[in-house]
Amino acid sequence: MTKGDMYHKEILTRILQEGCLDKNPRPHYADGTPAHTLSYNHGMCTYDLTKNESPMITLRPIAIRSAVGELLWIYQDQSNDLDLLRDKYNVTWWNDWDIGNRTIGTVYGETVNRHDLVKTLLKGLKEDPDGRRHMINLWQVDDFKEKHGLKPCAFLTQWNVRHGRDGIDYLDMCLTQRSSDFMTAGCINQMQYLVFQHIVARHLGLTPGRFTWFYDNIQIYDRHIPQAKELLKRESIECSPKIKLNPSKKDFYEFTPEDVTIEDYPRQLIKKKNPQVKLELGI
Repeated sequence: MTKGDMYHKEILTRILQEGCLDKNPRPHYADGTPAHTLSYNHGMCTYDLTKNESPMITLRPIAIRSAVGELLWIYQDQSNDLDLLRDKYNVTWWNDWDIGNRTIGTVYGETVNRHDLVKTLLKGLKEDPDGRRHMINLWQVDDFKEKHGLKPCAFLTQWNVRHGRDGIDYLDMCLTQRSSDFMTAGCINQMQYLVFQHIVARHLGLTPGRFTWFYDNIQIYDRHIPQAKELLKRESIECSPKIKLNPSKKDFYEFTPEDVTIEDYPRQLIKKKNPQVKLELGI
C-alpha cells in the first residue's frame, strides 16, 4: 500500500476507537442538523520524497487538480476573490463562506498578500538557506479583527534547506494544521502542500526532501462514520504516486494546475475497485 493508505487507515481506526464526540458543534449540515464530529488530538505523518513516499491514497479516487488551483489562488494569486477562484480554477467550494462581497474576507490569500509572505519566504530561502526562521504563518490575529469567513485550517508551513551527505541540497517542509476534516480533505490537504513544496523547490533549484504533516485536531463527521468503516475494509492498490512538474517551468509565479501531474496513480483502476464515497459537508 502507499504510505498515505497506511496512515489513512491508522488515523481512521484511532478516531473510531478513541475519538471524542463534540457537544456543541459550529458546523451544520445543509438540512440544518448540527454536524457533530468524532475527533482525535495531536499526531503527525512524515514522508521521504526521495523514496517516493506519498500521502496519496488508493482507498478511494483522489482528484487534486482543483486543489492545486485553490493552492495557487492562495499563494500565487494571493487572493480572496471567489469570482477569480471560480473563473480561473473552476473551484466553487468556498462559496458558503462568502462574507457578502464575493470574498472570504481577511484570511488566506489576503493574509499572504497583506504580509508579503511568499516573497519573504522565497527571498529568505535563497539568501539564507541555512536559516531556521523560514515560515509562512496564516494565523494573523490582527487580520481576524476584520470581517472574514472560515479561519485557516492548514495555517503554518516551516521550511529548511538540508545539505545532504550525497551532495544534494534538499528542501524539507512541515505543515501544521489546526483542524482536519479527514474523510473529506485529509489526503487532499497534504497533497496540496506537497505540490507547494515541489514548486518552491523548483523555483530555488533545490530537490524536494522530507514532508511532514502535523495535525492538532483531526476529525470525521458523524455522517461520515459508515464511509470511514467502508474505507477500512478496502484493499489498497499497489502503486507509487509521484508529483511531476512541467520541466519547462521554474518560476513559482508561472505554474498552473496543468503543470502538475501525478504519475503512477491508476485512477481508473481505483475508481473500479475502490469507488468514490459520498460525503455530506458540514458548513
